[in-house]
Amino acid sequence: MTPEEFRRAGHQLIDWIADYRNNLEQRPVRAQIEPGEIRRALPRTPPESPAGAEQLLAELEQVLVPGITQVQHPMHFGWFPSNASLASTLGDIASSGLGCLGISWESCPALTELEEVVCDWLRQLTGLSQNWEGCIQDTASTSCLTALLIARERASDYSESRGGLQAEDKPLIVYTTEEAHSSVIKAALLAGFGRDNLRLVAMDGASRAMSATALARQIEADIAAGSLPCAIVALTGSTGVVAFDPIDQITAIAARHAIWVHVDAAMAGSAMLLPEYRHLWEGVEAADSIAWNPHKWMGTILDCSLFYLRDVQHLVRVMSTNPSYLRSNVDHEVRQYRDWGIPLGRRFRALKIWYHLGIDGIDAIRARLRRDLDNAQWFAQRVSASENWQVLAPVNLQTVCIRHQPDGFEGESLDRHTLAWVNAINQSGAAFMSPAQLDGRWMARVSIGVEATTRAHLEKLWQLIQLHANEVTGESKLPSNS
Repeated sequence: MTPEEFRRAGHQLIDWIADYRNNLEQRPVRAQIEPGEIRRALPRTPPESPAGAEQLLAELEQVLVPGITQVQHPMHFGWFPSNASLASTLGDIASSGLGCLGISWESCPALTELEEVVCDWLRQLTGLSQNWEGCIQDTASTSCLTALLIARERASDYSESRGGLQAEDKPLIVYTTEEAHSSVIKAALLAGFGRDNLRLVAMDGASRAMSATALARQIEADIAAGSLPCAIVALTGSTGVVAFDPIDQITAIAARHAIWVHVDAAMAGSAMLLPEYRHLWEGVEAADSIAWNPHKWMGTILDCSLFYLRDVQHLVRVMSTNPSYLRSNVDHEVRQYRDWGIPLGRRFRALKIWYHLGIDGIDAIRARLRRDLDNAQWFAQRVSASENWQVLAPVNLQTVCIRHQPDGFEGESLDRHTLAWVNAINQSGAAFMSPAQLDGRWMARVSIGVEATTRAHLEKLWQLIQLHANEVTGESKLPSNS
């Protein structure tokens, strides 16, 4: 493809994307296909000759788009906000078009230095002190794995340079709660700690926050048993119910035992753009690392996760690699982001934040976040005021956890009822929510935060929920084998 051919095809694609976003509300939210349907619609053998940009665009519309669950749809309330602002999309296009090679400062000085700048901008915008330095990872999952790897090396006095964890006398322990994202458990396993050395600390029953008292007791018990406490993954806005662990109390306990504290603020970190919500991670300045994702609620297109640390020298010592073919005569003057994480190469992700902040502006982003917070409170009030409906967890931010419990519904029959009305809505394509379990029972999570979602969409959702919950009430009472 020549630059001129690219220009023509690019104009067509941009026009298509603009129309797609304009008309998104007319599409079903959930992918309306059966398993294997798209695979069967595509050729079984690779193309022998080029198809052309127009044909590919037609197949994109006809074959692939029906298989997309539309997380940019204003009636999408599942999982977490996964906004992809058009302003940041321009930055993503610029990154792809430039085709930079981010393996060292020398390979693309602009990539490294813009990343330094935008990470510091967002440090300032979230109220963090100058003690923190950051980089852009792909996701918070990678940030958590990186944090546990460097926590492991600090606790073991750099066991990687000797026999690794296999040669250590004491097992290293990681602490978190049942509210932790699945990636936290995965990171602990991949970092070599082993499931037997992962502690799920007791939580406060109402708030689902980690109990500092239970944490202290568990740490003392592990020390008495001959283990070595290594890392605590504290949650600022858990995935399930957006619980907030007491960071100030956790860091105070950790300091007494030299335990690494990683703060997972993947979704809720966006709330820290609002000064009035920063009390929710009070004590964060005493933590060792933080991760949060602009590619969620803030709206910078995926993948764009921020990873901040206070001890960068320790990070670099653990993660650095310096093959001869990457060395240059300015290495002592510049930052080498290849030493800040797992991959060698990196995309020019900073362009996405640069475009997002430069075009939309922080004031508009903050206004949208406050709109979503107001809408969540409004929705929770409607649910709480309705007969047989419950809000199951504190509405700390923009997620409302709800359940419909008509008379006579308990246990498994209540679970069947909950899943029936949620699935009926999801399958209809009119809206989408993600069910989840809370204390072993199913609930519906209404995660508010899509850029296009307004109060009118929430009013529509509440009507849909009541309609479908009432329609399946009789069916849900049937025995489980019916």
